[in-house]
Amino acid sequence: MNRSQAMETTDNSHLFEYKGAYFITDLVTPDYLDSLQDFEIRDSDVFLVTYPKSGTVWTQNILNLIYYEGHRNGTEQVYLMDRMPWVEYNFRNVDFAKRESPRLIASHLPYHLVPKGLRSGRGKVIYVLRNPKDVLVSYYHFSKYSRKLEELDFEDLMERFLAGKVIAGLWLDHVEGWSTHRDDFNILFLTYEEMKKDLRSAVLKICRFVGKKLTEEEIDEVVDRATFDKMSKDRRANYENLSSDLVDHTKGRFLRKGIVGDWKNTMTVAQSERFDHVFKKRMQKLPFKFYE
Repeated sequence: MNRSQAMETTDNSHLFEYKGAYFITDLVTPDYLDSLQDFEIRDSDVFLVTYPKSGTVWTQNILNLIYYEGHRNGTEQVYLMDRMPWVEYNFRNVDFAKRESPRLIASHLPYHLVPKGLRSGRGKVIYVLRNPKDVLVSYYHFSKYSRKLEELDFEDLMERFLAGKVIAGLWLDHVEGWSTHRDDFNILFLTYEEMKKDLRSAVLKICRFVGKKLTEEEIDEVVDRATFDKMSKDRRANYENLSSDLVDHTKGRFLRKGIVGDWKNTMTVAQSERFDHVFKKRMQKLPFKFYE
């Protein structure tokens, strides 16, 4: 693919297409994305990978609570994006090579764009996915809050979402890609819905997967502090230090409702049927169930 093809834009200049996925124009370049192929993976690395608006911040917070006692007891005022930076959107200029192990790293990358070492089974990947109708609704509200995305009415945004012309590309491609290539990775899959249904079980799964042994009391503290009510009051967990160049703090926040099935409060019957017409057949083949 040549550079002009990589920079092919969607209907607006806020996003550009790169090897089948879409990225925010002002926050990353194709050259930087090229360089990620050679990003050196350590065995102790933990990557949290999600399609946007699938519970990323929530799981970032859970991992920080598991790994860092200071985050758990509130004695360290370190924000999530500094403790667990984004590998593709490195707008805070993190020097990953100099970070101490274990490194916690967040990403929305599809499976084929992650570092080669990660695809060789080094490091660990936690992949969190969510009912795509709820993802769409959350993305819609986030687009009002973000200064880097075009604000559209819901109908227009839904059509772009169904066509995959949003951040990270088509939801189905992203989820299918990671799922069907799971044997290439050391990976744990979790759904937003199962985390909402039984957060403690999800925390225990994560602890076992990453090899962290916490006491029962510490597990209880993680679960308590990872509830939506506690997180929404925690400045570290709500990206409240984001620059006003990136978001409009008067129009929303990263953590909005944190519920399952909010799409029913937004989508019309016709819109839901349209969504199902495009997505349902491929969704039924996925090895994941979304509770409503």
